[in-house]
Amino acid sequence: MGNQSFGIDSDVLENISAEVLKVVNLGVETGIVIGGGNIYRGLSAHEQGIDRVTGDQMGMLATVINSLALQNALEKRGIYTRVQSAIKMDEIAEPFILRKAVRHLEKKRVVIFSSGTGSPYFTTDTAAALRAIEVKADVIIKGTRVDGVYDCDPEKFKKAKMFKKLTYNGVLEKELRVMDLTAITLCQENKLPIKVFNMNKKNNLIKLVTGEDIGTLIC
Repeated sequence: MGNQSFGIDSDVLENISAEVLKVVNLGVETGIVIGGGNIYRGLSAHEQGIDRVTGDQMGMLATVINSLALQNALEKRGIYTRVQSAIKMDEIAEPFILRKAVRHLEKKRVVIFSSGTGSPYFTTDTAAALRAIEVKADVIIKGTRVDGVYDCDPEKFKKAKMFKKLTYNGVLEKELRVMDLTAITLCQENKLPIKVFNMNKKNNLIKLVTGEDIGTLIC
């Protein structure tokens, strides 16, 4: 949503698609998981009198809207893209089928995994961890608004200290809000490293993918 309070910022879509293009041009197999908080947050549903299951389902549908928007932006740049949904909606997205997703990746198509896990009570972080493990990804790259993982919120506290490297247990013990507990545990059990970086800085993604020491490594 960029600097807006709601919705989709076309400039942000353009910037993200431009960064993804640089990685795709290297031949890197790329899967993307997007949240839906710019449209609707399931966790906020209770305050509006909506039960958790319904709120989470609404949030999952919001991720589909974002996925279609990003697909459109990527295809405008000539990137072959597929949206796969954990909730069946054949008219607008493929159902998530692991072998089909892997085949798309092998053909250097960008696969956007939408609808979270398809089940309530699971966050987009957990969906990202699950899909990464299923397709045997080398790493999860988590894009944020700050340069990495800090000991406190760097947008509120100037003295916030950034970690260059953390263990999974370190994240859990320090109660750092990088990803939720389920996602971190999944990554730990499957030895899947997580790289947290600032996605708003131009060329950060390509630098990270080509080995520059950017962001925070969790392993």
